[in-house]
Amino acid sequence: MANKTKKRSVSTTTSSKAVTAPAVKASNRSAVAEFNPDYTYVKQDLKRIGILAGSFFVILVVLSFFLR
Repeated sequence: MANKTKKRSVSTTTSSKAVTAPAVKASNRSAVAEFNPDYTYVKQDLKRIGILAGSFFVILVVLSFFLR
């Protein structure tokens, strides 16, 4: 999972909206650029589950011929 970052509010003594607006936009851009999920482990797990399920199915079919 991606690490979550906490947004910090910046308090200034002067109430200037022009100063705080670019800071918010810059943090939104960096947050979007930092989100890069890596799901390679999910693909590996799904492949392993598929191989195991297929092999168990084949084993059941082969056993059904011997047990009759």
